[in-house]
Amino acid sequence: MKYYLAPLEGITTYIYRRAYHRYFRPMDKYFTPFLVPHTKKDFNTREKNEILPEHNVGMYLVPQILTNNAEDFLRTSKRLKEYGYEEVNLNLGCPSKTVVSKYRGSGFLAKPGELDRFLDEVYSKANVKVSIKTRIGKVSPDEFEDLLQIYNRYPIEELIIHPRVQRDFYKNTPNLDVFGYALKNSQNRVCYNGDIFTAERAWNFRHQFPEEDSIMVGRGVIFNPCLTEEIEIFEKDMAEAGEIKTEGKRVDRKRIRMFHDQLYHDYQEVNSGDKNVLFKMKELWCYMGYLFPEYEKQLKKIKKAEKLDRYEAAVNEIL
Repeated sequence: MKYYLAPLEGITTYIYRRAYHRYFRPMDKYFTPFLVPHTKKDFNTREKNEILPEHNVGMYLVPQILTNNAEDFLRTSKRLKEYGYEEVNLNLGCPSKTVVSKYRGSGFLAKPGELDRFLDEVYSKANVKVSIKTRIGKVSPDEFEDLLQIYNRYPIEELIIHPRVQRDFYKNTPNLDVFGYALKNSQNRVCYNGDIFTAERAWNFRHQFPEEDSIMVGRGVIFNPCLTEEIEIFEKDMAEAGEIKTEGKRVDRKRIRMFHDQLYHDYQEVNSGDKNVLFKMKELWCYMGYLFPEYEKQLKKIKKAEKLDRYEAAVNEIL
């Protein structure tokens, strides 16, 4: 099984990817949070930091582009190729209202005719491989049959499907019936994305779709950086003995500590002031606190901390 790290705006930055890649099972592919094309000759500082090869050593990184303008997409992909990238990804999945209101991300799915013309120009002119991350519609799953007909007209490097519609955001349950339809009818390679939070869920998904060989994981890995390793151990146990041999979830505190400390150090290097650093670390603990339910008091201290020394004391109590 191949694993990809999903792009989460503000979280899976180059700082996060670099620390994760060092301390946990490396992902087969990493995706940047989306880049929005602009008219400047080069990327701004934040964007450049995301894509600089020296910030992503040893990773297969795919920059993601958010736009509904083919000319902008092609211009941005050309610039990315100059940085050494051979694959870019089109974001047709973002459900944010500010994005959707401009008919970008999953909002573009509401204009299938324009999307078709966009893809026709992109795939006829792009000088890099283009993959797509998509939802199954804007309002109804019934939209996906027509969308897949459009996708099947083009040589998509990989079709990454999050089987929710835009209005679901991240609520409700991924529509596995529609994903199964995609597996059977797509002319392009398909990757699954959506709600893989535990090894058990991954196993159930694999059991339902044994022909699928790639999964994109996002929030599940932010919750638990050891997730892909736990999935592989779970699958090995089930294949060899038909049961789980490992005794419960064991948090690897040593690696979590090293991972945390690198993130903490690197965020201090690029952010000025306690407030900005704490914002980034608190955002991480909103997810990773899931691993430490017995430390509710300390997690509250992290949430309330306004100075780095208070934050560090609470983290030390947990790790």
